[in-house]
Amino acid sequence: MSHAALLDARAWRLLLMADLELAAEARAGGCPCGGRLYSARYRRKPRSGLPVELRSEFGRRESLCCEKEGCRKRVTPPSLRFLGRRVYLAPLVVLVSAMTGGVTERRAADMRALIGVSKRTLQRWRAWWLRSFPRTVFWKIARGLLALPVDEARLPKSLLGRFPNDTPADAVIACLRFLAPLTTRGGYAMAV
Repeated sequence: MSHAALLDARAWRLLLMADLELAAEARAGGCPCGGRLYSARYRRKPRSGLPVELRSEFGRRESLCCEKEGCRKRVTPPSLRFLGRRVYLAPLVVLVSAMTGGVTERRAADMRALIGVSKRTLQRWRAWWLRSFPRTVFWKIARGLLALPVDEARLPKSLLGRFPNDTPADAVIACLRFLAPLTTRGGYAMAV
């Protein structure tokens, strides 16, 4: 799997469009109090190798706010661009973690040159995939939805393998759709 696939402007646009669709679905569902939801996007400062023309759009996270005074509840729809509060974009966290298979000096240097991620950050991502992610409520539920079991010692690469597509970018996007519940506050991200 090549990291070049995610640096393609088409793949980044697909992620943006998917997030806009998820926000539209959340807006259509309305607030639990019955009020309408309005856009209340908030700033993000993602680190990555985004195409210049997309940087402003990726600097905002889709979010909604109830119109009713007294409620004003915020609804943050799932995202394919952002994986929780991480400063690197979700596709990079997934794809780079899948490629590393262990953080060596050479791989760390390559990733630093490509997207500016440090060896320490790569090690944190690796630890999250191998120790924290398998203990999340999300994973305990979601792994049962996969036709074939995933080798947890090889996450996220083994998870990506469950989403065969025409291109590596399409496989990553399908995997991000699967992981999208993790990107919201109520998305079962906590470990049990």
